Amino acid sequence: MEFAWEALGGDPALVSRVSPVVRGGVLRARLPVRELARACVGACALAAAELGARRAGLGEVPRVRVDDGAVGTAFVSERHLLVDGRAPVTFAPLSRFWRTADGWVRTHANYPHHRERLLTALDLPDGEVADLEAVLAERRALEVEEAVYAAGGLAVALRTPEEWAAHEQAVAVRRRPLVEWERSDQPDRSGSAPRARVPGLSDEPPLLPATGVRVLDLTRVIAGPVATRTLALLGADVLRVDPPGMPEILDQHADTGFGKRSATLDLASDRGAFEELLAGADVVVTGYRPGALDRFGLSPEALVERRPGLIVAQLSAWGAYGPWSGRQGFDSLVQVATGIAAVEGSVEQPGTLPAQALDHGTGYLLAAAVLRALTERREGGGSRVARLSLARTAAWLTDGIAYGPEGAESYDGPETWLAERDSRLGRLRYALSPVDFADGPGDWGRGPGPWGGDDPRWVGALGD
Repeated sequence: MEFAWEALGGDPALVSRVSPVVRGGVLRARLPVRELARACVGACALAAAELGARRAGLGEVPRVRVDDGAVGTAFVSERHLLVDGRAPVTFAPLSRFWRTADGWVRTHANYPHHRERLLTALDLPDGEVADLEAVLAERRALEVEEAVYAAGGLAVALRTPEEWAAHEQAVAVRRRPLVEWERSDQPDRSGSAPRARVPGLSDEPPLLPATGVRVLDLTRVIAGPVATRTLALLGADVLRVDPPGMPEILDQHADTGFGKRSATLDLASDRGAFEELLAGADVVVTGYRPGALDRFGLSPEALVERRPGLIVAQLSAWGAYGPWSGRQGFDSLVQVATGIAAVEGSVEQPGTLPAQALDHGTGYLLAAAVLRALTERREGGGSRVARLSLARTAAWLTDGIAYGPEGAESYDGPETWLAERDSRLGRLRYALSPVDFADGPGDWGRGPGPWGGDDPRWVGALGD
C-alpha cells in the first residue's frame, strides 16, 4: 500500500493508521490480485480518514481497517448483485475470447453500438456466435484488432507479457507514475472557483469526509462509477450525467449507482444546463477516452483554466499518451493486451483474473486521488488534475506488487459483506463498500434510481 499512498502524495507516516485483516482464499490468482485490491482500498480509506480528520478538526486520523473479505466481495460486486432476485448478466454473448488463425482475440460487445461495429468490421451485419467463430478462425489476431478498432469496435489480440513490454504503448505507460498529478497553487482571482462548502464537520459519527462536495460524474461502465459510488458513500453530492441516446446497462447502473443521482444531457443542445452544473461543481470525474470530450471544452486543461480551484480526475483505459491514447478499452481487453490473460492461462488457452480487478482497483485509486486533492486544496488552494489508467494499474500488478502471506483468518464466503434494501429499481442484494475507518459510514444513504431518472441540477442549499 505504501507505493499507492506515495503515488497519491500522502504522508508516509499515516500508513501506520491502516490495519489489514489478511484472509486466505480471497481473489486467488497467479498474480497478486488480493494484494493489489487490498492496497487500492486501503489507500482510498486512508485518504477518506485523513480528509475527515482535517475537516472535523480531529486530533489524529481515524484508524483504517482493510478486511480481505470485504475487499474480495466488493471487487466482484457486479456478480453479487440481485435485482428482485434476478442475477445480473455481466457479459453479452459476443464479449469473449475467440480463436484466430494464429492465436486469440477478445472482443467487447456489451453495448449495442459496439456489437454493431464489431459485426460491421467483419462484414457480418446479421452475424451471431457461429458466424463470428468461422470468420475469426481464418484471420490473424492483429489484423482483427486493427480492423475492428478502425470501425469503432473493440477487439484486442492476446499478447504475452514480453510482447506487450516491447509495444510502444507499454513503453509509454511504464514511463508514467501510477497517479499523474498536475497541481496549480495559484489563488483564484476570478471569483468563480468552487469552494469547500462546509468548513468543518462534527466529530459525531458517521464521519462523512466529502459532505458538501459536489461531484459531476462523467463516467461509464465500472472503474469511474466505482470511484464516484465511493465518493457518494463518503457524503458527496454525486450527479452522473450521460448522453440521452446511450443508456447504461441496467445491471451495471444498479451496481454502481448507489448514493448518486442520474441525469441525461445532450452537451451539444443543452449546453446552458451543463454549464450551470459545471459552475456549481467542486470535482469533475471523467471516464471517456482521452480527447472524446475536448470538442465540448471539457479536457482537464480547459476545465481548470475556466474554473480555477476545480479538481479534475481523468480515467482512461490505455493512458492519455502513446499510440493507443485515443482508443477505447475495458478491463477485460487490457488484461488481454498486457499479458495478464496469458499469465492467468496460457497462450494456448488464455485466462482471466478472478475479478475485474483493474476496473475496481483503479476506481478506488481514482476516488482516493479526489479525496487527497480535496485535502490538499484545503491546505493550499489551487486546482488539481489527477490522471489514472487501467493499463498503468496493470503494470503495477504485473511488475510491482509482492505476494503477501495467506493469512490466518478464514474466508467463509461473502455473506458478511452483503446487504439488502428496497430501491426505486426493486429489491436489491448488493456488496457493501470495503472502505472502512473508525466512525465512517457503513452503507450508502440511498440506493440507485432509474438511469436518467433525475433532473440535471444540483439540489439542496449548500452554503458556507
